[in-house]
Amino acid sequence: MRAVLDPNVLISALLSPVGAPAQLLIAWRGGSFELIVSPALVAELRRALNYPKLRKRIPTADAEAFLMWLQGAAILAIDPDEGPPVHAPDPGDDYLIALARSEEAMLVTGDRHLLGLAEQLPIFAARDFLEQLDKG
Repeated sequence: MRAVLDPNVLISALLSPVGAPAQLLIAWRGGSFELIVSPALVAELRRALNYPKLRKRIPTADAEAFLMWLQGAAILAIDPDEGPPVHAPDPGDDYLIALARSEEAMLVTGDRHLLGLAEQLPIFAARDFLEQLDKG
């Protein structure tokens, strides 16, 4: 099984080491699924980790170490040239849908607008994806 984790899921994992997003990272490192990232996803994550409200909670050195670890351990895919099969309510999220589609991966997100597309695409909340891993 392959998955793209929305930057909001990755940030949640950093903020709460006991929540479902953190459990996903543990499951990934344990070999339960392959994690797909791309340059656009890493860039969005880097931007978000530099927001002042997050810098107060996640030190810059920890954020950089996390980014380096993620890029070195996850599968680094090329950002797809093709658009998504279905557009997100927020056009800024289209790249996540396109990436998941091109890599034949599930998209895991905490974004309610993206979760609203779950009937059309394999999109899961973190806890629901953990349940899929348990079944799998």
